[in-house]
Amino acid sequence: MSSVLDRPSAAAAGPRPAPPGRRTRILALPEARWALASLVLFLAALPLHLLDASAWLWGPLFAAVYVTGGWEPGWEGLKALKEKTLDVDLLMVVAALGAAAIGQVLDGALLIVIFATSGALEAVATARTADSVRGLLDLAPETATRLADDGTEETVPAGSLAMGDVVLVRPGERIGADGRVFDGASEVDQATITGEPLPVAKRPGDEVFAGTLNGSGALRVKVERDPSESVIARIVAMVEEAAETKAPTQLFIEKVEQRYSLGMVAATLLIFVIPLLMGSDLRSTLLRAMTFMIVASPCAVVLATMPPLLSAMANAGRHGVLVKSAVVMERLGQIDAVALDKTGTLTEGTPRLTDLRPLDNSGLDESGLLRLAAGAEHPSEHPLARAVVDAARARALDLPTVSDFSSAPGAGVTATVDGRTVTVGSPARLLDDPAHPAAVLAAALEEEGRTAVVVTLDGRPAGVLGIADRLRPEAATATRALAELTGRAPVLVTGDNPRAAARLAAEVGITDVRAGLLPQDKVAAVHELQNGGAKVLVVGDGVNDAPALAAAHTGIAMGRAGSDLALETADAVVVRDELATLPTVVNLSRRARSLVIQNLVVAGAFIAVLAVWDLAGTLPLPLGVAGHEGSTVLVGLNGLRLLADGAWRRAHPAVR
Repeated sequence: MSSVLDRPSAAAAGPRPAPPGRRTRILALPEARWALASLVLFLAALPLHLLDASAWLWGPLFAAVYVTGGWEPGWEGLKALKEKTLDVDLLMVVAALGAAAIGQVLDGALLIVIFATSGALEAVATARTADSVRGLLDLAPETATRLADDGTEETVPAGSLAMGDVVLVRPGERIGADGRVFDGASEVDQATITGEPLPVAKRPGDEVFAGTLNGSGALRVKVERDPSESVIARIVAMVEEAAETKAPTQLFIEKVEQRYSLGMVAATLLIFVIPLLMGSDLRSTLLRAMTFMIVASPCAVVLATMPPLLSAMANAGRHGVLVKSAVVMERLGQIDAVALDKTGTLTEGTPRLTDLRPLDNSGLDESGLLRLAAGAEHPSEHPLARAVVDAARARALDLPTVSDFSSAPGAGVTATVDGRTVTVGSPARLLDDPAHPAAVLAAALEEEGRTAVVVTLDGRPAGVLGIADRLRPEAATATRALAELTGRAPVLVTGDNPRAAARLAAEVGITDVRAGLLPQDKVAAVHELQNGGAKVLVVGDGVNDAPALAAAHTGIAMGRAGSDLALETADAVVVRDELATLPTVVNLSRRARSLVIQNLVVAGAFIAVLAVWDLAGTLPLPLGVAGHEGSTVLVGLNGLRLLADGAWRRAHPAVR
């Protein structure tokens, strides 16, 4: 996968990639088509075989299953064999063919379908992630308005901008390049980069980022970075790099697959060749060798591993946690450190009115102050305005009719309400005296991490509003539970300001707070923890969290407000944004891992007994098949215990 840094400009890059909504169609992937074909053929052949129909009816269907589902893993296995590596997929195909050779056609076909479906799911997940990463580039606009020295405007490809260019960003436009405000004032929504829940006031000298959304003011921005080096481009590059360099993940049993596979193949060949050299007849020797291959087949071991993990995945899915693969479910139980994003993860990600402070000399109570403020803010589309209006509606207040509405970027709004002039805006713009009661109230609210808004009535301060991103109700409990599971308190990693981050961290019991972080800083924080030997779980929701989600041992995204990139990059998704499910799914993973170990012991014991019987004596083929299938059923039923709702309840940690 090529890095975005390899593309010098949008103009040179050719056609732009499809946006996130235009996904790769599943059936466009060859792996998915072959897997679907093998499954359909298997389901068509199965009832005919079970009803003892003529082999002329079900035989060709099963043969087609072997071809459609087995040719690709078989071919890949042969290529791996050429590189002197014995691929487990090739072993599965050989075991399936061996089963068919001694009459166990159904067993072999089932094995083929299982492995073809697994490969298809992996291919789909990889393609979806690649689509989402490429689609992230569409956050940056295709064109920008460049200003010449004489003030004339020119529309140019954003990728052709160079350091030192000055661009005009009109209200409602996305900023075309990283740079610094040269002239003008506005508020910029930069949640995609920093995760901050509220737009940030920008004035001359302030830094802005490509892909962020300008508010109601016009800005002139001096470009300070080449488009290929912008923060949004580096996010793409970091996600791609993490996907390419992250250590390969394997299930527990896959870590010993090479030795097991080599040993099984070698033993089967010896069992076949040595008796032939000693004069045994071909049929009985082949039967013994094939019986050994069946009873020693890793199919039983694979099925010993998968049911607990798949059952845990299904149970987690019923309770709102989508775990993308069995590998992820296994890895969740290994984590011993947690890094949490703030906005949209520990908080709801939506500004809410938290404080109403009318001044004593205003003649207003809380409802009166809120009614006037909501009336003035009602025509505005600013997130702070929506928070005020929503609070008034929640109290069932009637919103008065307003006139003469005006809005000043970075300052606030002014309107005529009930015949009086009401202004709602920034304390710094409306209050000159720091000792004024309104200024003292505003400073106190800001010290607590809230955004303070002053309301003036006919030019005189009437009260102060406090607005903040509300903490999720279960955040503190979930944080404590994660701390008890991992043995260390989670780390807060956020792009929000240090004051707001510290206030929230104190509420949930987090002491390690890392605030004001750009995406690359979050990745650095994850690497720091991992370099200390920790297996880190990162939980986030935004574009700015995606590189850290990709770099972590395991990444979980919040589903409702999560960006496309975060949802695709993460290994699991909390669909309903319920933080309480995080410690539960980690604990469920640990229980699944325990069952995997139990099942491997059982499956290994059966394989050992049956293999020794076949080597030391004469194991009847039906008895060998029965023992093999019996062990498979036994470990499968043991793994299915995690499907029950009781397993989820038992996995829910008791928090002290």
